Amino acid sequence: MGDPFSELIKQRELIEKVIREEEISFFRTLEQGIKRIESLIKAAKNENKAILDGVSVFELYDTYGFPFDLTSLIARENNLSVDEDGFNAELTKQKDRSRAATAIETDDWVQLIDDSVEEFVGYDYLETAVDIVKYRKVSQKQKTFYQLVFSKTPFYPEGGGQVGDTGRIYNDSESVIIFDTKKENNLIVHLCETLPANPGKPFTAEVDKQKRKLSAYNHSATHLLHHALRTVLGTHVEQKGSLVNPNYLRFDFSHFSKVTDEELAKIESLVGEAIRASIDLDEKRNVPIEVATEMGAMALFGEKYGDTVRVIKFGDSVELCGGTHVKNTGQIGLFKIQSESAVAAGVRRIEAITNVAVETYYADQESKLKSVNELLKNPKDVSKAVEDLISKNNQLQKQVENFKKEQAKLVKADLKTKIVSKGDFSFLESIIDLDAGSVKDILFQLKGEVPNLFAVIGSKEDDKCAVSILVDENLVAAKGWNASNLVKSVASMIQGGGGGQAFFATAGGKNASGLPEAIEAVKKVIS
Repeated sequence: MGDPFSELIKQRELIEKVIREEEISFFRTLEQGIKRIESLIKAAKNENKAILDGVSVFELYDTYGFPFDLTSLIARENNLSVDEDGFNAELTKQKDRSRAATAIETDDWVQLIDDSVEEFVGYDYLETAVDIVKYRKVSQKQKTFYQLVFSKTPFYPEGGGQVGDTGRIYNDSESVIIFDTKKENNLIVHLCETLPANPGKPFTAEVDKQKRKLSAYNHSATHLLHHALRTVLGTHVEQKGSLVNPNYLRFDFSHFSKVTDEELAKIESLVGEAIRASIDLDEKRNVPIEVATEMGAMALFGEKYGDTVRVIKFGDSVELCGGTHVKNTGQIGLFKIQSESAVAAGVRRIEAITNVAVETYYADQESKLKSVNELLKNPKDVSKAVEDLISKNNQLQKQVENFKKEQAKLVKADLKTKIVSKGDFSFLESIIDLDAGSVKDILFQLKGEVPNLFAVIGSKEDDKCAVSILVDENLVAAKGWNASNLVKSVASMIQGGGGGQAFFATAGGKNASGLPEAIEAVKKVIS
């Protein structure tokens, strides 16, 4: 495969690492799925069920990639069956949701002018006279809008990662907003919510200049970013996707490990240098693809190109691109990387901002720093002041923890005096002002000191409350009491929820006034 697909040889090291990452990721998902099915089987047996419900079986299929036959086999090995009808019902629901999300109804085109050629003039003009060639009504997701096709258009259609232009068409009698521009079957279609009253009249098409300008800043910045990534990380880096809109840019690229902070700083610096160098745009249109390749233009693997292409060159950055760009890199002004993350095995993502968005970002950071300075009484060294504050806070936190421990000792001693004998078990009930974590520690201590203990404790801390139930394992076995089931049955009384295990469970809520009722309800069950 090396001859027809030279990329396989050129990117051998990357491909090997991506495959290895995919294998590791698959085994990780498989491990999680096995744990999940084991827990489902255990829960079914504990509840004396002979069948795994369809919802759970579909979850294994949809989330962990377990085929229905595999789940069925594992279930049979554990003397269980699976709800095939329930699984198929969930699968049908998912398919229906998917169809509903993409369902679109279109009316027939209404042809106004016999014009088979639609010219894009948006590289050179943002406003031009147009005629509506045809239009149609479209319904999608319970919304209705219209698609318009012009004789020529300055509106850039969504493509190459760049969002479609917005703007308006107008004449002496009306103005219609164009909220998006897309390309369908090689036609540039303009989306509007209302159809012009007289679509047969001439119009002027006007692109939203500010949005186009901001998008151009971000698109040109992606080219500079791509070149910087290849310079810093290596020539194995290739574009794997992008998003360019007026607010920010997103760039996906092939790389097998996290980009370090030092590498990101170098990449950002290189882009900044290219911006400050004020490099003029070298644009060539209708270039034969062979000539463009000889010029060093990067073609994206998997992309389809015609016989002629458009080449965008900023200094050493040379790419095939149909998007809109600045005339000079200096127009981009500022560039700031905001995040770097993984999106797939061997694919990383950088999100960044340019121009006005960077100015806004730094103004926001300055405002935050000013607020911190004021809170710290304008220290000479802000970092040192924050470090001192954190250190003091840690010391105070330790003091609070020590205080809680001492308080817990007193509470435990008091609770121990409230334990009463109920024949074959010991019973404890109380409502105390303490956090749920401390209550759990106390109950487990008491469990080790008092045989056959059953305890139900209501606790309050600030605006939170909780019900904690402890059942000695002997009582779970002998009487069938289950702390998890009990706490779930009373959780609504404190406007909360929770769970746990048979011997200990907790429900957190926000209605402390319901604690007495919850405790009484538990007492009724065990009486």
